[in-house]
Amino acid sequence: MTPPGTPQLSSRQREILRGVVEEYVATGEPVGSRTLVERSGLHVSPSTVRAELAELEAQGLLTHPHTSAGRLPTEEGYRYYANELLTEPEPRPAGLGIELGAPKEIDSALQQTTELLSDMTRLLALVSAPPLEAATVRHVEVLLLQPTVAMVVVITSTGGVSKRIFTTSEPLDAGLVSWAAEYLNESVGGVQLGTRLLRARFDDPGLSQRESTFLALVRPAFVELEQEEQQLFVGGAAGLLGELREGELEACRRALQLLERRAAALEVIGRSLHSPRTFVRVGGEFGDPALRDVALVGAGYGLRTRTLGSVSLLGPVRMDYEKAIRSVRSAAFELSRFVEGVFEDN
Repeated sequence: MTPPGTPQLSSRQREILRGVVEEYVATGEPVGSRTLVERSGLHVSPSTVRAELAELEAQGLLTHPHTSAGRLPTEEGYRYYANELLTEPEPRPAGLGIELGAPKEIDSALQQTTELLSDMTRLLALVSAPPLEAATVRHVEVLLLQPTVAMVVVITSTGGVSKRIFTTSEPLDAGLVSWAAEYLNESVGGVQLGTRLLRARFDDPGLSQRESTFLALVRPAFVELEQEEQQLFVGGAAGLLGELREGELEACRRALQLLERRAAALEVIGRSLHSPRTFVRVGGEFGDPALRDVALVGAGYGLRTRTLGSVSLLGPVRMDYEKAIRSVRSAAFELSRFVEGVFEDN
């Protein structure tokens, strides 16, 4: 669907705009009408192209520096071009061609994906992990370390491990500790974190006062695990900065400084956490001055019923959008297949 306020272009104008964007992305130099005719295969005269370029400029999609007669895309021009790519028929994405390992090694898979994406595109790769509340409890250990000291170990379906040690004023009953380990494995094993079902297991009215009191002591091991900050894997900063032209360096440095704060980075990519559709955000769409000269291409990954995380590429507004879109779609497709083995029973 075309966003409201989008200029209405003829097929020839769309082709010319696409030619200008792709030539400027490749060379970094303003694009003239003769160059456009020679390299894009347009079957029209340079004078016709000049007239169309002037119309595209009048619509705010192109501009030209005063030192050159050539044109370059505006932010709106990049946005129009990227939206056109997103509306094209989407072929079945190809995988990235890497071995992601065993289904439980999700952190390793996300790290590998981040590194490969940044190497392939020379852009900054941002891959968010599934939120902890999406995982299930795989195994629980309750261990008596000393007469008044016990430890709870919670292992999740993603391989995450939480350890909590608690101390009591009175000696603990070893039999009660063993009962708690058995009860928790039977009652919360396979239950998703952050759900009412999990909480209900700790508030079972059939439990004795003694059992309920002990479970109240170990409960923080589950609640605190659920509240931990979502992981974000970031890669490719050095490669990105090494590929930029002088005028683009400062813009990307500002963006990198902002993204050093994980909460800010998760907010930037937040749109892709709620939809599996690929999207592009350019400059002013972020609403943050630090991001006014960069663009983000992202896609969500997960199960058919819900999105679990996202794959994004951030770089200068003058980026190869076609390659970035293809890359995040492939990464999201492969990660979706991978996480099915981890979350299929959730």
